[in-house]
Amino acid sequence: MKADRLLIDCHVATMSEGGAAYGAIEDAAVAVTDGRIAWVGPRADMPTADAAEVEPLDGRWVTPGLIDCHTHLVFGGDRSGEFEQRLEGATYEEIARAGGGIVSSVKATRAASEDELFASAMARLEGLKATGVTTVEIKSGYGLDHDSELKMLRVARRLGREGGVRVRTSYLGLHAVPPEHRPDRAAYVDKAVDEILPAAHAEGLVDMVDAYCEPIAFSTAEVSRLFDKARALGLPVKLHADQLSDGGGAALAARYKALSADHIEHATEAGVEAMGEAGVVAVLLPGAYLMLRETKTPPVDLLRRHGVRMAVATDCNPGTSPVASMTAVINLACVQFRLTPEEALAGATRNAARALGLSDVGVIAQGMGADLAAWDVARPAELAYWLGKPLLHRRWLNGIPL
Repeated sequence: MKADRLLIDCHVATMSEGGAAYGAIEDAAVAVTDGRIAWVGPRADMPTADAAEVEPLDGRWVTPGLIDCHTHLVFGGDRSGEFEQRLEGATYEEIARAGGGIVSSVKATRAASEDELFASAMARLEGLKATGVTTVEIKSGYGLDHDSELKMLRVARRLGREGGVRVRTSYLGLHAVPPEHRPDRAAYVDKAVDEILPAAHAEGLVDMVDAYCEPIAFSTAEVSRLFDKARALGLPVKLHADQLSDGGGAALAARYKALSADHIEHATEAGVEAMGEAGVVAVLLPGAYLMLRETKTPPVDLLRRHGVRMAVATDCNPGTSPVASMTAVINLACVQFRLTPEEALAGATRNAARALGLSDVGVIAQGMGADLAAWDVARPAELAYWLGKPLLHRRWLNGIPL
């Protein structure tokens, strides 16, 4: 067996389904060729290998590179003042209706240049990379006009070229109604659906389409218009669903066979059952739950009962989840939502890959992409156990050490 790189003296949490917990292989080896896994298994069973480079890992655990499948990483300014307001008792809805919230980030994002947005997003991305992330989803949605939405998506693409991560982009034009369109929201929906999305798609900037379905945001009818356009363009969809109320978002996501329905604290059993039947991934966002001091948790028991795969993500954004650590949200998913450590790690690897429509990362197996992370832990559960302790030894993207 010829290999570009051979990892030895390690244990591997493959995160494959079935078999041992975490898909674990102790005293393992991983061979990488042309950016893909050429072989993985017990070192004693490894074929004779001719490797260009051998990397002993001193007994460390190797996992798939972590996947942050829901972020708003590109934005201008910050909203620390709103954080103070919430601590003093203001609700998210009250702040949004008073002109704060998403709209305040829109003003700052429109005013920022592409280089400024890139620099600030890179600083946040460093936090994610330091916690083992190799793939990041990045949404638009803080521009809310033609030029600014495309500006955000161009910055996201640049982060994928220069940031040392794989990037998937989501067009989130239906995130909030911009101030200039408040007298005629229908005109904005028309523009977001019929003008901005096709332009972004034509420029090759969009991998998926997302929307915020809530009474303070957009209705199921408005989101359906957007999703119909996405379907016509051949783009998969995702949805911010049932975060603050039961708005039928889970059922809507199921109806469109969305990649994921995200948040879903208020999803009903009927909505969860529909998600399970449609194969929609539930993306749980414990950072937003923590920062908003919510009390209603996602229906995890229902998700298990109906076979809905659960992913976890940072929801990194300036208002409701200023979180830039995947290991932190793995911990919070366990502590707040009672996921098991294995469920939480699966949520940051194989299930997060599904939530982004990716089939070649998230599991360590022959033929899969060699996006990997090595950790200074004695067992995989430590990735959920520690909160704030630096655990990452090294990342590999396409088999290349970073």
